Order: sequence, then structure tokens, then C-alpha cells
Amino acid sequence: MVDLNSAAGEPASSYLSSLNPAQRSAVEALDGPVLVLAGAGTGKTRVLTTRLAHLLLSRRIDPRQVLAVTFTNKAAQEMRHRVAALLGQEVEGWWLGTFHALAARILRRHAELVGLRSDFTILDSDDQLRLIRQLLQAAKIDDHKWPPRAVLGVIERWKDRGLVPAKLAEGDGGEVAGGRAVELFIAYQARLKTLNACDFGDLLVHNLTIFQDHPDVLAQYHRQFQYLLVDEYQDTNVSQYLWLRILAQGHKNICCVGDDDQSIYGWRGAEVGNILRFEHDFPGAKVIRLEQNYRSTGHILAAAAQLVANNRGRLGKTLWTQADGGEPVRVKAVWDADDEARWVSDEIEALQRSGTALGEIAILVRAGFQTREFEERFLNIGLPYRVLGGPRFYERQEIRDAMAYVRVTVQPDDDLAFERIINLPKRGIGPAALQQLSQAARRLETSRVGAALRLVETDELKPKLRATLRALLQDFARWREQFRALPHTEVVPMILDESGYTRMWQEDKSPEAPGRLENLKELVNAMAEFDAITGFLEHVSLVMENVEGAGDAAVSVMTLHGAKGLEFDNVFLPGWEEGLFPNQRALDGAGVAGLEEERRLAYVGLTRARLRAYVSHAANRMIHGSWTNAMPSRFVAELPDEDIVSDAAPGLFATPSRGLATGVGRFAAGETGRDGGRTAIVEARAVPSRDRSPERGHAVAAFGVGERVFHTKFGYGTIETVDGDKLHIAFDIAGSKKVIDSFVVPADQAS
Repeated sequence: MVDLNSAAGEPASSYLSSLNPAQRSAVEALDGPVLVLAGAGTGKTRVLTTRLAHLLLSRRIDPRQVLAVTFTNKAAQEMRHRVAALLGQEVEGWWLGTFHALAARILRRHAELVGLRSDFTILDSDDQLRLIRQLLQAAKIDDHKWPPRAVLGVIERWKDRGLVPAKLAEGDGGEVAGGRAVELFIAYQARLKTLNACDFGDLLVHNLTIFQDHPDVLAQYHRQFQYLLVDEYQDTNVSQYLWLRILAQGHKNICCVGDDDQSIYGWRGAEVGNILRFEHDFPGAKVIRLEQNYRSTGHILAAAAQLVANNRGRLGKTLWTQADGGEPVRVKAVWDADDEARWVSDEIEALQRSGTALGEIAILVRAGFQTREFEERFLNIGLPYRVLGGPRFYERQEIRDAMAYVRVTVQPDDDLAFERIINLPKRGIGPAALQQLSQAARRLETSRVGAALRLVETDELKPKLRATLRALLQDFARWREQFRALPHTEVVPMILDESGYTRMWQEDKSPEAPGRLENLKELVNAMAEFDAITGFLEHVSLVMENVEGAGDAAVSVMTLHGAKGLEFDNVFLPGWEEGLFPNQRALDGAGVAGLEEERRLAYVGLTRARLRAYVSHAANRMIHGSWTNAMPSRFVAELPDEDIVSDAAPGLFATPSRGLATGVGRFAAGETGRDGGRTAIVEARAVPSRDRSPERGHAVAAFGVGERVFHTKFGYGTIETVDGDKLHIAFDIAGSKKVIDSFVVPADQAS
């Protein structure tokens, strides 16, 4: 325990004098409700730890009387170490941890009040899914039509909102599980109680039940917790919000630290409204704004502030810095994703030559599939990189699965690939059947596919297994023939669709599923760069052989969501295009709220940069296997002219430039104003001009049937049909392709 008497004599200057006025105010405002709006890079962690130390020293309270809540174990550990450093000794007995850790600690003390024993088990996600699957089978609900993950997702969302089955009506689950989701929720909770178990959502929900049903227990914690301190308040869900609010009603000495402009986790239950209504929930609350930024230059801060100011759902603050303006944010318009990757790599190499360490460079993407072009470019030029927060593109589960299907189709004797996907999606070919195949393969001295081909013609396998295996082998044989007749970019989607693999992820309701489907589409895009599937398979094998051994000397590649809390000297922000960023799914699913969260995500991306920020957007992007004219993100238009410098080839975009010499498009007709509504672009469409070539700016005439043309990827060909700006061309080598007319030039103009 802290010896407060020995520490009390420490002069205030030892830990308060280095704080700026706003930080010191946040540290010393100990009584009553306090909301600390801590902007990006304003020293939030320093304020949190100093406030805890000051609380223990100045109020002479027992550490057990303080409840300090974080979102991650890492943040809790960092806070613990920093407070110990300020006090000169370790603090024992205090309540510092994550929501789940603290709620579990309370629940173990009072488990019997919700029908559990104190030694209850906390189930992980695999155990939860196994239990849901059992309940679906018992209820005779098709788990192919309603995958366990989808049902569990609904239950988890209910728990995030603090809901128990008794608070739900029968129809609240909609069509999920044939309208029986609430019934399954009831059965799930009953089964958990039988197992003396709970899941992570239960930890908080059971706490709420205990506090509401047993006022004497709540009064005990009201007496104990005289001071509450909460980190990242903008990321709380409803259940966490209710838990904090009910505990704070005792002494009302609650301090919440957060940034409404960095609330970016709505897709996993976070409610930005929790921080926005703090003053309503706690009348008389003191709001302290930390606005002095110690991270970024003036231009970066101004650009980020102007961007996020377009959101209406915010409390408002203005970041400033004593640092100089630095370099303006650089906005680059490029031709396509490959061009974008080349430009980024060129800029990184230039930074490296000027003495910048690779570890101080990051590429932050909106969607995981965007990493593929950068990874391949970096591998080609030998630039060290690492993907943070997830595997490299070709190491992702869905990519490995898809490649396994292709490998078995092309090379039937690939036993490792065959084993990976033989029961994916589930076909009823379990471990016992696979062992039987393996034994037969050894006996016959052949591969598992070879053994299967023999066994399906005998009576050694059970009839149902034999029929399933025969159908799968016939599929592989048919796909193998298709590779001889059709382009591989058409056959691979066929394999993924007909095998049921695509449908498996379409029916998966987890937050990761849409990203996995995007990655599968990007895989097909990657194949288009190769003449044959064998060349692509060899390419992937070489990519997978690349071993990262650069330690910290590597460029960091990650998603914008994964970058929160990090900072780098140089940050690249590619793919700022409508539909990609802001993400169309977010707009379709949440409307204005989705748009504002996407804008906050852009703000987070910009404020990760200390010295330089680079924004890029492409005129064309391959989506779903087809080239699409891309429109610059509305966020590009919202960056202030005085804080950016734009760089694009003349004529790259046909939209008005709003005074920019480089021609980067700005929105006019249908522009979204500060009401945050969805854009309905009528006239200002950012499409490539039809009077230029893929190599920028070369004038060409309208195209006609029979004309010879040249394409930078597919080579020379003859136009077969014309449909608006779409040309159907018979290429001499690449075969028949449909392309956008702006991607080709007359053959006599090719150079």
C-alpha cells in the first residue's frame, strides 16, 4: 500500500509544474463530475496518471476507494507503472483494470445472486459458438441458413445494450433464426447457468442485475468507490455506460477522459452519444478541454480540425500547437491503385534517403484489401514492411483457403491444400473420414485425392460420405477443365461460388466477414496481372517465402481503426474515394451517424502524423473484378486549401477544381453540407476524361468497332463492340476483355 504520509511532503512542483494550465486543471478538479475532452496528442495519458497520483497524495485516501477503468490490459499496466513512478512506490489493493476485469471481480463476490457459483467459467468465443450450435441443432434450426456466429452476434449486441431476455419481446430478433432468436437467447442463458459459466457480455449485465435487484450490494460499492476515473469514455457501449453511471451515483466524483472526435468503434457497439450527453447525465459537470497538441505540426492540425468540424454531433474544441506550421498536407491524385503504390513507395524511398527511419513511416488504409498493392510493390523493390493488427494479405485465412481451392484444382496431388478445404465449408467430411483417406493413400501409395478417386468407386466408405466426396471430386475435375477454356479470372470466382465458400462468408454476420469478402475480390484482381493461373501460383509462393527480418526498420501498414493511439513522423492515407472512404457500407447502414464516424476516422488518420501527412485518391479502382471510375472522397473537398498542397496530372479529373491548379476535384452539385447527410452527386462527377490515354493527357478520337487500340496491361487488340464508354476488345494475347474507353489509345498513338 502507498505510504501517503511519506509521500505527502512532496512539493507540488515535483509532478504538477510540468503540466500546462488545462492539464493541471484536469488533474486538480477532483470533486464532482468532470469531463476531460482530450484531443489527439494533448497528453491524455499524462493527465490520467498524474490525476491518480494527485488523488492518492492530496486526499490521503486508501487506493481501494478509487475505481480506475481502462479499455485494454496494456493501458491498465501502463497507468499502473506510471503512477508507481510518480509516487516512487507500487500501489497495492486498488481497483484498476478493464471493464471486464473489474466486473468479473465484483461478480465473483456476488455470483450466487445471479445463480452462479464464485468459481464460474468465462467462455471464449469458440466455446460460445459451440454452445450456440448445440442449441440450434436441439431447436432443429438449420445452422447453414443461420450460422451460429450470426445468432451469437445478435445476442452479443443485446448484451452490449444491457438487455436480458426478460426485457425483450418475442419478435425483437427479427427474422434471425426464423424469428426464434429470443427463444435461443433464453436457452443460451439457461445453459450457461447450468454450466456455471458466463460470457464476456454477462460480466457487465450480471453486475447491472445485482445492482438493480440488491440495493444493499450497490450501497456497499457506493461507500467504497469514492472516486471513479474512466479512460476512452467515447468508446463505451450502453452496458458499460449504465455500469459506470450506477456506480457513480454514490459520491458523483466521476472523471471521464475521452475525445468525441475519436469515437470510431460504432460498428462494435460504442455509442458516441455517451460522451455527448455527459453534462445532461451529471448536472453541474465541469468540462475541461485539452487543446494544446504536442504531436503534430500546425498545417496537419488545421487540416484535421477543419475536416472534423463538418460533424454536427460533437462537443467542439480547437487543437493548437506551439510548433511551426511544418509542411502542408500533401494531396495526390493518381491513376489507379498500382500507380498509388508506386507513388507511395517512391516517396518512402525519398524519405529514407533523407535520413528518415522506416519505423517512422506508416500507411493507414480504410479496408484490409488495400494492403495488397502496397505489399507486392514493397516486395518487388525490397522495401521492408510489416502489417500491424493482422496478417499480411496472402497470409489471411480467407486468402489461404481460396488459394488452397485453386491449388487442388490445378495440382490434385497437393495434399496439404486438400486437407485444408475438404470440409470448408462444412460438408460432413470430419476427422474420421480424413483419417480413412490418409490410410488409404498410404496403402495405395498415392495422394489423398488419388485415394478418394479410388474409394468413391468402392463400398469402403459410407454411402453419404461417398456421395459427398464424389460430388467434390467432380467439382474439381470440372473446374480443372474450365481453366483450359476460360480466363483464370473467371474460373476462380466460379470455384469460390460453386464450392459454397463465398456463401459461407456472405452468411457470416461477424464484423470481419465483409472485409474477408473484399479480400477475396482483391485476390481475383491480383490474378488479372498474370497470363495464367500457374504464373500467379508461383508468384504467391515466392511472396510467401519472403521472411520479415528487418526488426523495427520497416514501414508499418495497418487499418485506420488499428492505428488509434499510435503516432508516426510520416503518415500515408491512400484510397480517399467515395464508397471506399467514406465506406459505402457505413453510409448505407447508419446514414448520417455512419458518415460522421467515417469523418472521425479520417480525423484520427491525419492526427497520427507528427511531421508529414500524405492523402491520395485514385481516378480508377478495380472493384468486383471490374474497373470503376472513382470519385474523390468528400473528405478531400473538406480539407482547407491553405493547409494542403495538391499534386495531380493535368486533366486527371473532370470535376471543377475550386481553384486548385492541379485539378483535384471538389464537390459542387449535391455536396453534403454540415448537416452530414448523404451526398447525391448530380453534376460534379469525378470520372476520367474520355480524351486522354492511360499515360495521361493524350488526346484521342471517339472509338469505333473494328479499330485497333492499345492497352497498357493487355496490349494490342481490336474493338468488337462499343457500349457507351465500355469497349469489348479482342486482345491479341490477353483474349477478350471489357474495358473503359479511357484506358486505351489508338494503336498508332501507342509508344
